[in-house]
Amino acid sequence: DNLVYAKVVQALGERTNAVTLDLSELVTEEIEAEVKKMSEISMGTEISEEDIMNIQHLCTQITTISEYRAQLYEYLKNRMNAIAPNLTILVGELVGARLIAHAGSLINLAKYPPPQSRSLVLRRRSSEPSRQKHDTPKYGLIYHASLIGQSQPKYKGKISRMLAAKTSLAIRYDALGEGETNTELAFANRAKIENRLRQLEKQSLKRQSGGGS
Repeated sequence: DNLVYAKVVQALGERTNAVTLDLSELVTEEIEAEVKKMSEISMGTEISEEDIMNIQHLCTQITTISEYRAQLYEYLKNRMNAIAPNLTILVGELVGARLIAHAGSLINLAKYPPPQSRSLVLRRRSSEPSRQKHDTPKYGLIYHASLIGQSQPKYKGKISRMLAAKTSLAIRYDALGEGETNTELAFANRAKIENRLRQLEKQSLKRQSGGGS
C-alpha cells in the first residue's frame, strides 16, 4: 500500500530510529519486525538531514492528497447514489459522473434522443479513414464500467452495446422519475446483462470443448 509506505517513511526518518520506533499503529507486527530487521542490515549510504526533511515533506503531501482523494470519492459516491442511483448501479459512480459531466447535467443527458444518448455512452467507429493501423476505440465512456471489464475481449462489443441501451433507459428513469429512488429497474437490467455474459461464456466453452474432442 503506497499510503502506508509513505506514512512509515514519514514516521521513521533515519533508519537508526527503527529500533526504538513504535509502528504498531501503521503496520502489522510482522511487517514492523521486518522493517526493523532490514534497517539493521541495510547497506544503504547515510543521507543528509536536508534530504530527510524533503522526503518527509513529500510523504506528508502524499498522505494529504490520498486522504483528500478518499473524501472526494466518498462525496461523489453519496451524490451519485442520491441523484442517479440507477445509472450508478449499472456503470458505477465514476463512469456515471463522467457521463453527466459530458452532457452538463443529468436532465441534459436525459433529453438527448436515444441514438445520440447511446453514442455518448458507446462511441461509434469514426467514419473518417484512420491513419492508425489498429481499430479505433468503440466502447466510449463506459469502457471502464465493471461489466465491460468482466467480459472477454471478443464479447466486449456485445456487452457494451447491451449496457449502452440499458444505461440510456436508466438515465431517463433517474432524471424524469420525479423523485423516485426505486432501483429495481437497474438491478433487473444488470442481472440480465450478467446473465447474457454467462451465456456467452458457456457457449464459448462448449465450442472449445467440441472442437477439442
